[in-house]
Amino acid sequence: MKTPVIVAGVGMTPFVKPGTEQPYTVMGANAVRMALEDAGLGYEQIQQAYTGYVYGDSTAGQAVLYAVGMTGIPVINVNNNCSTGSTALYLARQAVEHGVADCVLALGFEQMARGAIDSVFQDRPAPLDRFLARTDELQGTSELPMAIRLFGGAGAEYQERYDTRSETFAAIVVKARRHAQFNERSIFRKLLTVEEVLASPRFTGPLTRLQCCPPTCGAAAAVVCSPDFARRHGLNSTVAIVGQAMTTDFRSTFDERNRMKVVGYDMTAAAARQVYEQTGIGPEEVDVVELHDCFTTNELLSYEALGLTPEGTAERFVWEGDNTYGGRVVTNPSGGLLAKGHPLGATGLAQCAELTWQLRGQAGVRQVEGAHIALQHNIGLGGACVVTMYQRTV
Repeated sequence: MKTPVIVAGVGMTPFVKPGTEQPYTVMGANAVRMALEDAGLGYEQIQQAYTGYVYGDSTAGQAVLYAVGMTGIPVINVNNNCSTGSTALYLARQAVEHGVADCVLALGFEQMARGAIDSVFQDRPAPLDRFLARTDELQGTSELPMAIRLFGGAGAEYQERYDTRSETFAAIVVKARRHAQFNERSIFRKLLTVEEVLASPRFTGPLTRLQCCPPTCGAAAAVVCSPDFARRHGLNSTVAIVGQAMTTDFRSTFDERNRMKVVGYDMTAAAARQVYEQTGIGPEEVDVVELHDCFTTNELLSYEALGLTPEGTAERFVWEGDNTYGGRVVTNPSGGLLAKGHPLGATGLAQCAELTWQLRGQAGVRQVEGAHIALQHNIGLGGACVVTMYQRTV
């Protein structure tokens, strides 16, 4: 990156179950107002906005922002599956870094339906058809929902390769709930045991029901600006984005007989490498991570893809407590997607909010002591992966 980009303000609504939420127009506007208040800015000072959502009609972003202000600025709607929120942040950061704008809003929101996610349009090819066909070829066909088939298959591949115990995957959601109990915005705060997780209905591979993130509704937003804009307006410049990379699928996704690569292992590894090279900061220097734990299987795979632990050592990483407080790097102090919830368009910006609070020292009981370097990982099948490095500047 040419220059760091300041995260001047963040906001996030509580994540809730479908059917209990406010309309997306209300949730989204509330998240924007929170971010503006946190930054100490008015909407009239925002020069561009990137608004992310997966399930919604065109120009839903404008419908949200018009409730906050109507200033004629460009509003760009973004949809990149589960990495939508981070894609909006990526575009906002690019606009500031390259001098297109000095102060930009990134917003993500989702008003989801109950049940497993599925394609909206049934009269045309689905973007994930090729991914599902490859998974079915490698492990057999199934009537399970598509995300469970894909990520369950990836977990089975890892388990077979390294003889990983099912209890290891279950321990990840136990950790997620333990972290989430201190997050008032999380949807699931009840503690679990490994035995309870394994006793829940089994799907495929090591996955049981309690190892899958819940469909969730919510919104989150971030205001990013140039260092000069922050100085001129007296904004909080404690947190800066110092590295960011976005990748899409490589040929290895389909050409290699590897279910882990079908769900984006190589995308994650490549994006992480780019960020470490950009910043000169290695994974061993990271204090806190918010990573894409849509399923326990993906959290375990991501430990290795992000370089937090060498390939084949994730089981030891879990059982030695290196993924939590007192260990090497605290992963998902918010509770992650497994416990905080996963409103697809909002997830990436909720991760940004959590890491901003951590680096500012504003995370309360879940504060990671001495947090100085933070890493964010957000992936969407189909596919896109965004990895972002944050640094405390003071």
